[in-house]
Amino acid sequence: MSTYVIGDIQGCFAELQLLLQKVQFSSRDQVWFVGDLVNRGPDSLKTLRFIKNLGSAAKVVLGNHDLHLLAVYFANARLKRSDTLSETLSATDCEELMLWLKAQPLLHYDQQLNAIMTHAGVPASWSLEQAQSRAREVEEKLQGDNYTEYFQQMYGNQPDLWSDNLQGMERLRCITNYLTRMRFCSQSERLELNYKGEIGNHPSGFQPWFELHHNNDKSPLILFGHWAAIMGQTGQSNILALDTGCVWGEHLSALRLEDLSLHKVASLSRTKPGEL
Repeated sequence: MSTYVIGDIQGCFAELQLLLQKVQFSSRDQVWFVGDLVNRGPDSLKTLRFIKNLGSAAKVVLGNHDLHLLAVYFANARLKRSDTLSETLSATDCEELMLWLKAQPLLHYDQQLNAIMTHAGVPASWSLEQAQSRAREVEEKLQGDNYTEYFQQMYGNQPDLWSDNLQGMERLRCITNYLTRMRFCSQSERLELNYKGEIGNHPSGFQPWFELHHNNDKSPLILFGHWAAIMGQTGQSNILALDTGCVWGEHLSALRLEDLSLHKVASLSRTKPGEL
């Protein structure tokens, strides 16, 4: 049995099939998805149907694009010009797919592999137990009776600094932003959510979130996506980035957790940032 972790698919269904064929994925294996299953690529609907049908063989965490799709469906959030979600929203099985997607967690942890997966990462100051507990707060809201309130108030960059005193939707929005949108933060872990480019040109006073981690032999392996601009490079042996820009014409990547071997297929798309 092998466990593969696959980076942001964003509707690149054909590349997903090629990648699974390349690693000879079988019913004995597991595949983890770091979020952003949908949007900007051509086949979000096929991607959702396929991953849902994998059943217990798939482990999924929600990304910011997945949450955006849910907000559009459940709370009439506005579609953006760059969105490619119309086919999914008009599908006959859309409700079934959205209920399945809404049931997915923000964080997955495997004790045996000592590996933690979220879409954007985990703040250095959060212990594993704190990260799990805070992710569950959002997940419980999504599974509760008043989940539409979450989607109506999910968007926004504030508050941009975690505090245990945060309450209500401000608390849930802050957790969501750390786990699904984080790239740069300050030494105090204040989030910088506007700059999305490469490391080196980022605003002064901020740095990649993973540079704040001080890891040891017992630290869990952290797996994340979200950040295509760094093309999988973190400089950290136990913090691994899986988004390698498939939707932007680069590659879709899969990491085999048992030996940390990396497998890639080239994008079939010629889409580049700014074209959508």
